[in-house]
Amino acid sequence: MNRIFDRYAGVAFLLVGAAFVWESRKIGESSYGSNVGPDIFPMGLGILLILLSARLLYETLRGRMTDAASGEKPRLDYKRFGILVGAALLYAYFLEDIGYVLGTFLFLLLGFQVIERGRWLVSLLVSALFSFGVYYLFVQVLEGTLPGFPSWMNLG
Repeated sequence: MNRIFDRYAGVAFLLVGAAFVWESRKIGESSYGSNVGPDIFPMGLGILLILLSARLLYETLRGRMTDAASGEKPRLDYKRFGILVGAALLYAYFLEDIGYVLGTFLFLLLGFQVIERGRWLVSLLVSALFSFGVYYLFVQVLEGTLPGFPSWMNLG
């Protein structure tokens, strides 16, 4: 990557993340009796953006990234990119029909296998733990709502 571009991108995303956090404080805290209000997602997104941009700035300033002047041209992998974009679109389209847990599990499993083939056991475990963990955390702990399982599975 180009260090100059990464530096400017890091600063820009840091400012956008700070704006998300700042403006999310103006949104109402709770709606419809849920403990999870509409301010949670933008604030979480802003915090995540701040953390990722801080990491990008750190890596850029430490000089671990290769310059564009080094002569290496990055290899573009359109096949993997297309598979992941298609999977993301299918995931979003069928989320309510197949539920969050099953949909997220399948999407993550496919994504892990597209990125790195093999290691099925690790992919299965991480996909399952993430899907069930996030569902439990959001629905049980934060008392939010997500489409859990499809109705044809009779699991809830």
